[in-house]
Amino acid sequence: METDADAGSLDWARAWMCVTFTRGLSPEEVFVRYGADPEQARLLDWDAASDLTPGESGDGTVSLLRAGRIGEWAFCVEEDGDVGFGALSELSRGTETYSVATTEGIDVFQHWRDGECLEYFEPGMEHSRSEPPGPWWDRAEEALAAHEGEGAGMAPVVALVLDHLGIALGDATLAGPWPSLTLAEDEAPAAPLGNTYAGEGPLPPVAVLDFGPSGGPS
Repeated sequence: METDADAGSLDWARAWMCVTFTRGLSPEEVFVRYGADPEQARLLDWDAASDLTPGESGDGTVSLLRAGRIGEWAFCVEEDGDVGFGALSELSRGTETYSVATTEGIDVFQHWRDGECLEYFEPGMEHSRSEPPGPWWDRAEEALAAHEGEGAGMAPVVALVLDHLGIALGDATLAGPWPSLTLAEDEAPAAPLGNTYAGEGPLPPVAVLDFGPSGGPS
């Protein structure tokens, strides 16, 4: 399959976003596993869907979720939110899920299978790598280094995942009509309990780091 997965065609992945790719689910199943009501979804293009979200409400952050299926893989793109962090265990139940996220102060790659995290890391922060080390760290570091200074965000890592999955989700594709809805942060499932480090991102349950007196991993 010819793809448009190069980082240059993925402007949507340069900004604050969280995207998940899950094998074998329908968009409706994806919404359910995020904790949303699929009956609330409307088929909207990017411009119309963007008008749905107020950003902040009296109850906290409201995320815009747009889901679809390409080949074997269902995707869900979340703009200006991070409720996807809490959905990965449920999303991957009975299947597998890849997640790439850029939020305020944290970039994360995750790969989950059947409710367990196989690989987790924040690019450029080797102490954040889950154990045992997985195959994606070197790929991501090389891709990000090739686009250093371009303000590419996590788009090069998204491009890697798309190429691995053999699907295309470039700007033009995502701009078209896809099932779309909003989900308030307090309606979303909570992330699995795990350790944290240095006040930064959550570590998945399988990645527990031992910190020595210096505050770094020992």
